[in-house]
Amino acid sequence: MTDNYYKTKESVQEYISLAKDVNGGQLIKELMKYLPNNSSVLEIGTGPGTDWNILKDNYTVIASDNSSEFLKHLQKTYPSGEFIALDAISLVTNLKFDGIYSNKVMHHLQKSELQESIKRQYDIIGNDGIICHSFWKGTESEVFKGLFVQYHTKTSIEEHFKGYFETLLIQEYAEFEEGDSILFIGKKKASPL
Repeated sequence: MTDNYYKTKESVQEYISLAKDVNGGQLIKELMKYLPNNSSVLEIGTGPGTDWNILKDNYTVIASDNSSEFLKHLQKTYPSGEFIALDAISLVTNLKFDGIYSNKVMHHLQKSELQESIKRQYDIIGNDGIICHSFWKGTESEVFKGLFVQYHTKTSIEEHFKGYFETLLIQEYAEFEEGDSILFIGKKKASPL
């Protein structure tokens, strides 16, 4: 991602204000059907920490973000949390996880970047690992506040993940309006195609 929106203190504060009433609680409830309590989870693109705060009630969560401003906010707001700088594409870490979670993060990746991220997720997740990602639904792409956004369909999401993850759940849901979002939950395949 070459975008700079989340790189300034002002834009991070703006995002925190805009997203204050939004969380992935319903997504995490779905994840809990597939990933046992106390599993280790990497959250990609933690942002203000809203979902991390929900995830940590059931999982051992390491939060990550590519924005140093968000990481400063997280460390100040949640001093007991574990937060690391991580790019959603390259995911350069030696850590292994039982699960990987993101809420409206992967749609900021170009198609080739998403494929690279999926391959890295496969590498850093344990056997039978579970991933959970949400996307905006649609067929176009746009630049919003300087951020690239690639909309997805159920078919395009399954096409991206099928080489590495078996689909456990793919469903539309409403974040702001009926069917504007898609949730994907997948399980690591024994070997990539």
